[in-house]
Amino acid sequence: MKRLNLFLFALVSTLLFSCGSYSDDELATFDKKIEKHLKKKNIECEKSASGLYYEILEEGEGEFVQFTNKVLVKYKGTFLNGDVFDEQTEPVEMAVSEQINAWKELMLQLKKGSKAYMVAPPQLGYGEYKIEKVPPNSILVYELEIVDVL
Repeated sequence: MKRLNLFLFALVSTLLFSCGSYSDDELATFDKKIEKHLKKKNIECEKSASGLYYEILEEGEGEFVQFTNKVLVKYKGTFLNGDVFDEQTEPVEMAVSEQINAWKELMLQLKKGSKAYMVAPPQLGYGEYKIEKVPPNSILVYELEIVDVL
């Protein structure tokens, strides 16, 4: 059931947020940049149907995070060049449903205590919008830990 829900979420997200916003060539360019970054860092990630690259570093325990949950999270967000644009070293509370699509998709695969690494192409991040320190069309790299599921 969890895999079906994840598949449906990824399918709907892909249809809503990637169609029309980016051409196939742009999406392929994002993939090439991400794959080059992962190869350089010697990191092996899975790629989801939506285009999210991720690796679950620690499985955690208990129930999987649900879309309606709030979670306590520690994280670090960087660009492909390693520049940090956001970091929370102390747990911060956030609603899963209010996050960028990359976070929503990954969080549904995590549990309390899980740690993960992900690389989100722009269509799963902030897209063509500039958000604080994040320029339009940015590829975002996150390391995150689910400290608790509320």
